[in-house]
Amino acid sequence: MISFDPTENSRLARDFYRKMALEQMRPISRRYDEEEHALPTEWVDYYWNHGRKGAPGNPTGATDGFVQVCIQAEELCFGDAALYLRLPTAALGGSAVAAAGTAEQRERFDAASDEWVLNGTKIFCTAGEGASQVEGGFVVVWATVDKSLGRGGIKSFVVPARTPGMRLVGLEKKLGIRASDTATLVFEDCRVPSGNLLGRPPEAKKPGEKPGDSAKQGDKGFKGAMATFDASRPIVAAMAVGVGRASLDFLLEELARQGIEARFDAPPREQTALGRDLVDMQAELQAARLLTWRAASMMSRGKPNNLEASMAKAKAGLAVTKITQKAVELLGPVGYSKKLLVEKWMRDAKINDIYEGTQQINQLIVARRLLEYSSSQLR
Repeated sequence: MISFDPTENSRLARDFYRKMALEQMRPISRRYDEEEHALPTEWVDYYWNHGRKGAPGNPTGATDGFVQVCIQAEELCFGDAALYLRLPTAALGGSAVAAAGTAEQRERFDAASDEWVLNGTKIFCTAGEGASQVEGGFVVVWATVDKSLGRGGIKSFVVPARTPGMRLVGLEKKLGIRASDTATLVFEDCRVPSGNLLGRPPEAKKPGEKPGDSAKQGDKGFKGAMATFDASRPIVAAMAVGVGRASLDFLLEELARQGIEARFDAPPREQTALGRDLVDMQAELQAARLLTWRAASMMSRGKPNNLEASMAKAKAGLAVTKITQKAVELLGPVGYSKKLLVEKWMRDAKINDIYEGTQQINQLIVARRLLEYSSSQLR
């Protein structure tokens, strides 16, 4: 029998982060939504002192690996997705290092006498302000080093915070996740050590060698960039589940307060229109969570999860959009007002359908994998 029950460590982590979400994040959620780009100092300090080392574990030490990372993401986004994104963690950058970096780079970044010089702009960089300005932070940049190689000429670099030549030029004003900064960074003759190129350095092209051959022998480049999403997409899917659960739980509590109880065990023919909506919302949420845990579990076991990561991301993005919009609708005018956080959750939800690959891109990836088509055969 296949068990979908979390380990005791994961249950402890879930309870630990859920308590943090309710007691530390929810009370300041509205404030930092309205004070866009303001640093939530009290939250960051609290997490740094109480949350970054993780939840207390049980004596057996058994964990669910990457699934537990997704459980943490779900619980903290149940509190507030934007405040979760504001935490001083590696996030997408760390996923890139894990996916494309060497074993040594995953431990530390080596300095070297040779350098790469970056020129260009990085836009829509999540947490880019802190990553580029705060000591200990870093930004991962994908740059083209040889246009003749096409995708093979794309390489990824780690640029430490405050590197000369990297400049913060602006912050986006957004519909949702407004407490999270989304930055534009400009690189002007920005010099980074060769040891900060993720993976092995590309080899020089040999006489008679076809374009792209040397890229295959070099670092992971574009493939490394794509592998990053296999790790980050389940986390984004878990974030979506957290926001969707916040909306559905609140809706169920509010309906119960009015004397309306959900009947999840009743067949469709015995349900009211409202009851069918609630059953559908619950089913969407559970399906998204199980797909997320499956993708995360495969990654923990070292199995390729490109298909499953995209399925989880696509499903969760659709589910959270549907659930939060329906919650606002069923609550009526008060759901649309700022008296409740439900309208904020609806605004926060949409980004999960966009970043780490849009809904359309992830559905395209799923279709290619299921049909065994290449990118040139199915665009």
